[in-house]
Amino acid sequence: MKKKFFIKNSEIKNFGKPYIIAEACINHEGEMELAKKMIVEAKNCGADCVKFQIHNLENEMLKETPKSDNFEESLWDTLKRTNIDIKKQEILKKFCEEIGIQYLCTPFSKDGADQLENIGIDFYKIGSGEMTNHPLIEHIASKNKPIIFSTGMSEFEEIEETVNIIKKFNIPFAITHCTSIYPCPPERVNLRIIQKLIDKFDVPVGLSDHTNNIYSSFGAVAHGACIIEKHFTLNKKASGPDHKSSIEPDELKELVKVSNYIHEANGSIKKIFEEEKQILAWARESVVTEKNIEKGEVFNKENTWVKRPSPSYGSIPAKEYKNILGKKSNKNLKKDTQIKWEDLC
Repeated sequence: MKKKFFIKNSEIKNFGKPYIIAEACINHEGEMELAKKMIVEAKNCGADCVKFQIHNLENEMLKETPKSDNFEESLWDTLKRTNIDIKKQEILKKFCEEIGIQYLCTPFSKDGADQLENIGIDFYKIGSGEMTNHPLIEHIASKNKPIIFSTGMSEFEEIEETVNIIKKFNIPFAITHCTSIYPCPPERVNLRIIQKLIDKFDVPVGLSDHTNNIYSSFGAVAHGACIIEKHFTLNKKASGPDHKSSIEPDELKELVKVSNYIHEANGSIKKIFEEEKQILAWARESVVTEKNIEKGEVFNKENTWVKRPSPSYGSIPAKEYKNILGKKSNKNLKKDTQIKWEDLC
């Protein structure tokens, strides 16, 4: 039986209220005061969660590693300079609890996952780069905590491999669709993958959004995404690899507001609502006389037509207009009178 995905007491489910994660990544530059300020801003903007990263470099990478264009210095030097160690992570976790926002942190190594487990992390986020790291996936899954994993730089077959590993541990998990380009152009976002992931894996699906704006996130919510993870910064113009693909507080606030609005508007019920009925009373049309009609006269296109208001008390709706043509009137009718079924011979 599939386990439902809960964060604290809130169920995360497709087409449900979107769970908004403000990804602090390394935009804090390793500075605790800046990290705390980001937490406060994320909380004030209405985000549900703020996410950090923990790097134990000797356990997760070789020192000589290729770097992408968004890095000005080596990957090793960047992560070493900006890393927040586990003691400081625990301080940030407690600070989040104090002000009422969920703390989350991504480990990139076995040691990092163990450290986070020791400080009582509630659930795990696995980044796209680690999605195919099967040994690490198994190690984290063995902690028996919910997992969210991102799917950038991957194909469906690789996602399925990871899903099958996590399923063996019988823990709830969620997937975030992702394209690992920083920033990601719109033609690479591919929002319709969200529905394909929902259909294929039947688990909560979200979007880890690396565009430099909030529009794709809105589209994701409309497609049913129940998690939105968005890189967050206090200054897009700051120096660093992730600021250009991040959003600032005013954008985060708008992201939360509009995502929740789209969720409320994303229903699938089609009926005449009670609130519509007073509009319906005048907005639809009924069959009416265009001229005075005498008893026995034939209804035709010259002496009848359709006009507002809506049919009432036995009058004939506009959609039945063709059915009255050729019929005779059984009484005298004045011009601009709604014709009733009982007026037909």
